[in-house]
Amino acid sequence: MIKRERFQHLAKALQTMPVVALIGSRQVGKTTLALEVSKQLKKPVTYIDLESDTDFNKLTDSEAYLKRFSEHLLIIDEVQRKPDLFRILRGIVDERKRNGERAGHFLLLGSASNDLLQNSSESLAGRIRYLELNPLSLTELYEDEKDTFNLEKLWLRGGFPDSYLAVNEQDSWQWRNDFFTSYIERDIPAMGVGVAATQLKRFWKMLAHYHGNQINLSKFGRSLETSHTTIRNYLDILTDFYMVRQLEPWSGNIKKRLVKSPKIYIRDSGILHSLLQISNIEALFSHPIIGASWEGFVIENIINQLDDRWEYNYYRTATQTEIDLVLHTPDNEIWAIEIKRSSAPKLKRGFYEACSDIGATQKWVVNANKESYPLPREVEVIGLLDFLTIIQEKQKI
Repeated sequence: MIKRERFQHLAKALQTMPVVALIGSRQVGKTTLALEVSKQLKKPVTYIDLESDTDFNKLTDSEAYLKRFSEHLLIIDEVQRKPDLFRILRGIVDERKRNGERAGHFLLLGSASNDLLQNSSESLAGRIRYLELNPLSLTELYEDEKDTFNLEKLWLRGGFPDSYLAVNEQDSWQWRNDFFTSYIERDIPAMGVGVAATQLKRFWKMLAHYHGNQINLSKFGRSLETSHTTIRNYLDILTDFYMVRQLEPWSGNIKKRLVKSPKIYIRDSGILHSLLQISNIEALFSHPIIGASWEGFVIENIINQLDDRWEYNYYRTATQTEIDLVLHTPDNEIWAIEIKRSSAPKLKRGFYEACSDIGATQKWVVNANKESYPLPREVEVIGLLDFLTIIQEKQKI
């Protein structure tokens, strides 16, 4: 089994907090991780799946049922399906704390960030810690597979465990198509989102063609014969369900007109390729999306490696002077990152101008190579895995 980087974070959180929420997309491995971590706890564990009618009905009188497990860790899966539960959990947590049980009361698993955060933040303020679980990352898989690891396989298939670990490309492709269909037709509607499945499906596929770019909401609205506010709603839905990342622009105080719209990325590269009908690596290499696909893959792996002390944006002026990713480190450094797939990347003058604009203290070009080497004007070319390792080491300081 692949050791998830969140394993120790989750184990530590359960030892220090009464309630922990592990949130992330469906099929990303939350239940598997929760059950694995629970095996090392020195207390009984009870698992409740709110997608099961039987388990859901057990919580008809939630307070009475949950109080029966006073010394257990209760894992409650798909907790957003019962939003009235959070208020009840607060009373149970406070009662347990009065009895001397300080931590490890409830582990909540959820697939919808906004609903989960809004319903729990007030009721459980000061009693809950949130952890996000993402699809399998480059560092997790490299640690597990070492010499057999294939970067192109992860890039093509994406990081959802069932897609990446499929026996062959056809099985991976079929899993992603099934995932897309079930997410649109079953999972999102089941969480109370009242959007027509056919319309959201068209929007999601259309959005894939704009991966790595800003989008014009009004233009999308005209294409789908709806309003720009409805398009904004679609975009926010896919963001809340961990399918889309909206990378916000840098907004520092300089005397240049900056682009103010977010860049849009399909978060999982495998889902992106499925939406674009890219079924194998040869098709990817010949597709116009290849550069933007690599950019999104790199950005997602970097952002998922960062802890809460980092900030991240992209930088672009109205004259198209641009930096793909700007990182603000915990010790107030500013890292400018250009993303190129080429083994011999060439930088435009605009990158250096942008670095000067933001006062970059480190300048990097992240590519698919395994070797690092310097370029003029204090720029370092580095492979993605080595760059992620630098971030890991910096976070240990």
